[in-house]
Amino acid sequence: MSDEPTTTTDAPASPDEAGLRLPPWPWIWKLLGAIVATAFAALVFLAFFRKVRDLLIWAFIALFASFALEPAVDWLAKRGWRRGLATALLLFGLAILSVVMVALMIPLLLEQITALIKAAPGILESVSTFTKRWFGIEVSVETLTTQLTDANSAVSTFGRDIAGNVFGVASSVLGGIFKLLTIGLFTFYLTADGPRFRRTICSYVPRRHQDTVLWTWEVAIEKTGAYLYSRLLLAIISGVATFFVLTALGVPFAVPLAVWMGLVSQFIPTIGTYIAMSLPLLVAVVQGPSDALVLLIFFTAYQQLENYILSPRITAKTMELHPALAFAFAIAGASIAGIVGAFLALPFAAIVQAVGSTFVHRHDVTESDLTRVRTPEESRQIRERRKRVRGPRPWRSHGGDDADDRDAGS
Repeated sequence: MSDEPTTTTDAPASPDEAGLRLPPWPWIWKLLGAIVATAFAALVFLAFFRKVRDLLIWAFIALFASFALEPAVDWLAKRGWRRGLATALLLFGLAILSVVMVALMIPLLLEQITALIKAAPGILESVSTFTKRWFGIEVSVETLTTQLTDANSAVSTFGRDIAGNVFGVASSVLGGIFKLLTIGLFTFYLTADGPRFRRTICSYVPRRHQDTVLWTWEVAIEKTGAYLYSRLLLAIISGVATFFVLTALGVPFAVPLAVWMGLVSQFIPTIGTYIAMSLPLLVAVVQGPSDALVLLIFFTAYQQLENYILSPRITAKTMELHPALAFAFAIAGASIAGIVGAFLALPFAAIVQAVGSTFVHRHDVTESDLTRVRTPEESRQIRERRKRVRGPRPWRSHGGDDADDRDAGS
């Protein structure tokens, strides 16, 4: 047996064994790579968001619309109605009401603006006679007539431009109808299939957090529904009161004007009242300036009655929202999504406030004169106590120095 040397194939030496080392990757390049990747992902997300921004806003509006419809659908479902049929009936009723309102208001507005332009010289003549008699100021009727003629020409030109651009107007109308149909479709599915939709959402949430998700959803339904129905009650009261005043004054179109006043004043936050009263005042001015003045006094008095008596009592348990917070959310909502955003901002603010007050821990406040809030009854007792201490306050011409001394001693 011959001893033959066995040949073994040695593995290639590693770079470290061969004395070669890969150059280390500096940390600055890693940081720059992460920044570039993050910026690229952010740009892609922003580009995608711009494409689907309208769709997301429509879905958000539909979500709040489903919150508002949920109490009514639940009420009908408990009485044997199918959720799909109840939701469809409510949405169809809202659509019919909206179409009727638009059909009533647009011809009325155009007719009254035309009548106001024709009656403006006579109204201005009466105003000029009054101001010249009492203040020595004469208002030029000729200047107004010239301006109205120019305005009428501008309106006619604007009307001809619109008539010439029939395709653009038709595209805008079709776009608005498509938007409303999309929101209505989302609202229908979110409301009619609400329980199954919430089960799907909860299936992606850990079991320990599902109660929190359902509680937040319930708060959203409660706040949004309560806001809608309280506004609707205030709209009915405002519309009925406006109808009786318009009828007593003999102002035409009392029914559509009352409906307009009720809905617009209650469902457009902050400035809705001023927008709503402009149309009835416009119609009343055409009939007579004195009727418009009486109507303006009524609107001012009713607004105070609503702000200090009706609204606090009706919304005391539905929208416990600070006025400054409500105003800030309304402005933010209007800047994001216009009138619809301003309308949805108030229930959204109530939801945020309710959820935040539950999860944010609050501490006891130190009692001080700067933090003490007196009730109306305490303020009344303090005023009565001061009156008893001071006693009757005689006229200075009769009391003289004794009255001053008594006031100083108290």
